Amino acid sequence: MKTFQYTILASGLLIMMLLNACSKSNNASPAITYGGPPPSTWQEHWFEHNSLLKRVFYDNNQALYYDDAMDRKVTWPDTVFAKVWAYAKKTYGNFGDSSRLYVVMHQGIYTGEGHPGSYFDAAHDYRNMIDVGSQDWTVASDNNLNIPIHETGHIICGANNGVKGSPSDVIWGDSKFMEIYIYDVLINIGRPEEAAKVFNQMQTQYDNFPSSRSQWFKNWFYPIYNQYGKAAVLSKYFVLLSQNFPKKTNAHGFEYTRDLKFGEFIHFWSGAAGVNLKAQATIAFGWNMAWEQELKNAQEDFPNVKYPY
Repeated sequence: MKTFQYTILASGLLIMMLLNACSKSNNASPAITYGGPPPSTWQEHWFEHNSLLKRVFYDNNQALYYDDAMDRKVTWPDTVFAKVWAYAKKTYGNFGDSSRLYVVMHQGIYTGEGHPGSYFDAAHDYRNMIDVGSQDWTVASDNNLNIPIHETGHIICGANNGVKGSPSDVIWGDSKFMEIYIYDVLINIGRPEEAAKVFNQMQTQYDNFPSSRSQWFKNWFYPIYNQYGKAAVLSKYFVLLSQNFPKKTNAHGFEYTRDLKFGEFIHFWSGAAGVNLKAQATIAFGWNMAWEQELKNAQEDFPNVKYPY
């Protein structure tokens, strides 16, 4: 499974955690029929997971499943993840036929781990779902919020506007987009104190891609988010990709046929913002002639992505 470093701010300390996340299982099972109550149990059949999960809560926005080790007195997920998914649908649109997010929670196993599934994927029975683990789910803060929200973000990126795939992953990894996504979700589900933790942490967060000491949140995503419409600009990026980027049909709609080039990435974000973001990209990542040519090519190849240039 792929690993990445995920940092949180807790009790004033910066804690580094390794999160095994966002891998895909090839185990397949038949498609489900949507409508009515979600099933009372769900047998895991992905990766090394083999628990018979029990449904503990559901409403119009989520179906919540616990393994046998989960403390049934932990009830805050009943409302919190329903809010997360309701906000995701309001902001980014529908994801297949199911209105619900299926949330799987493990305690004392898979600690700090998580992965998603979408309605495109047989591996998780064609459900929009997240599967997460923690040593202790008592408190709704820090990674107990951020990791599950992060995993919902992969559904947003990988099953958006009827198209399967995330052609941006080659640019932002796993995933710098999640930093602004988590921040925005926390603000909009009424957790500004948790959003402030993310914001403050990101001021000293550096990555070595696409160039050395890149600050994705501070110098790229947050300026775009703050100046050009907040969640609306995030959503528009995915809309523009779905309308313009190469794709082919599949059994459930469409899927992207290739990854983005860096200049194309800047072009589509410029279209979402309505301004040429080359200058912002230069601040965030530097600039080079290869990216310049890719941007010029993107402007020719995708003329329906509009902004002044």
